[in-house]
Amino acid sequence: MDKKMTSGEIAKKAGVSQKAVRLYDEKGLLKPTDYSEGNYRLYDKAALQVLEKIVALKQIGFSLEEIRDNLVNGEASNIEDALRMQLKVMEEKRYRTEKVIDAINRTLDRKNEKLDWDDVAEIVQNVSLDQSADERHWDALKHTGSEEDWYVKIFKSLNIKKDEKILDLGCGFAKLWRNNVSEIPAGASIFAYDIHGSWADNFAEYLENNKGGLPEGVNISLEFENLEEESAWKNIEKNKKYDLIIAHYIDYELKNPEALVERASKVLKKGGMFSYNGANVGFWNVFFKKTMDDLGLKSDFIDEKVKMQTEKRDACIAMLGKHFAKTESVILSNCWHYNNADELLQRMKEYYPEQEKYIGDKANAIRQYFDKIIQENGEIKIEIGSQFWHCFN
Repeated sequence: MDKKMTSGEIAKKAGVSQKAVRLYDEKGLLKPTDYSEGNYRLYDKAALQVLEKIVALKQIGFSLEEIRDNLVNGEASNIEDALRMQLKVMEEKRYRTEKVIDAINRTLDRKNEKLDWDDVAEIVQNVSLDQSADERHWDALKHTGSEEDWYVKIFKSLNIKKDEKILDLGCGFAKLWRNNVSEIPAGASIFAYDIHGSWADNFAEYLENNKGGLPEGVNISLEFENLEEESAWKNIEKNKKYDLIIAHYIDYELKNPEALVERASKVLKKGGMFSYNGANVGFWNVFFKKTMDDLGLKSDFIDEKVKMQTEKRDACIAMLGKHFAKTESVILSNCWHYNNADELLQRMKEYYPEQEKYIGDKANAIRQYFDKIIQENGEIKIEIGSQFWHCFN
């Protein structure tokens, strides 16, 4: 008969503390094989194998509850699913960690003076903004993949001409230029600005690796500057006036969007165009309003959101009118495709976060509604429009 191990002996063999062994017993993960005459816990080799498994699974991020429910109890059929779910969780943790690192580095790079707690608060805000932007970006790619490339649509709407001087404020990953590189008119000069720790770092690598891949006479330069600081605009003004200024998907990152708009108006050539987006009245409201009305569920929160978005849009128009002689609305549309009711339900919760509990309570009815449409049509297709403002001085 194999010699039984005490809790101290099995803990030492597995590289954990006796306290951990007692905890695993309390949680129902590792029961003693036997007890000594003095009522001390005893364990055999099989128990050691279970303990080693617990230690290994904890190392890759499983909680004790997950180990107990899905793995230690011998449910082998669930192991692959559990590992895949854990992989997703760990990737999300890594993603969040990388965002925190980026935000901290970004703050350190631009702060020469002593940091204070306001800077820490700004780091937290930047992490949240970056994650939200990334999530929106990947969600859009997933559900609009069969449509014309979004940045090709935007590029076409700008009607860029030969030899124009272009200022791109907050260029980010710069899909506008990457996805249309062969279509950039000859002689165009593009001056792009963003901050370190953003997707623009990758754009810098792209430019370095593709120096010879631009159309004839086209030049793209990238400067890392904070557009809310005076030094950035001194640099921008060195190149005097611009034929086209682009400020897309940047308003939500700025403490004072109007300050950027005003400064842009002063470096825009006479007859030039400033392209700006933000303060949209979401087309999602139309689809979700119909959903709730068809189901006989309350939809007043959608009306409130439309009202709030309309007020913001009108304020944006008024703000642009203070700095430009003429503002034209350009709506670019794209179709989103869903063949999974749960994904669309999640989208609804994210779009109306203050109503997450109510939507969750009605989830079964809403899911069935979406499922029925998917079964009848193969998918749910939603046309979404995004509003851009083309401003002229």
